[in-house]
Amino acid sequence: MDENNRKRRHQSLIKKQKIFGTRMRPRLTLFRSLKHIYGIFVDDEEGKVITGISSLSPDFTSSDKSVMGGNVKGAERVGSLLGKKALQLGIKKVKFDRSGYSFGGRIKAFIEGAKKSGLNF
Repeated sequence: MDENNRKRRHQSLIKKQKIFGTRMRPRLTLFRSLKHIYGIFVDDEEGKVITGISSLSPDFTSSDKSVMGGNVKGAERVGSLLGKKALQLGIKKVKFDRSGYSFGGRIKAFIEGAKKSGLNF
């Protein structure tokens, strides 16, 4: 298991070297755990986080138990909330950094939610 984690981290670093975010077009990076999903916008020129949201955020809380951070519906909702938050800050175009995760399941749902809210990739 340690070897798989090492390979994933290595692939993440290689992709991060190629994807460079600016203030006008920041890098959208993801982290996925078993129970939650996190998305943040990073300005690599200044080395600062612009904004971020996760399934632990107060904006995300829901009385519907079928929408949690560990499933596809929850990931799509977090993506749409992050897209709305970005549009309020004037961010329309982003560069997507999937952090070495395969593009499917919760990652794909997160991106679809962000696209529905108006972000361009």
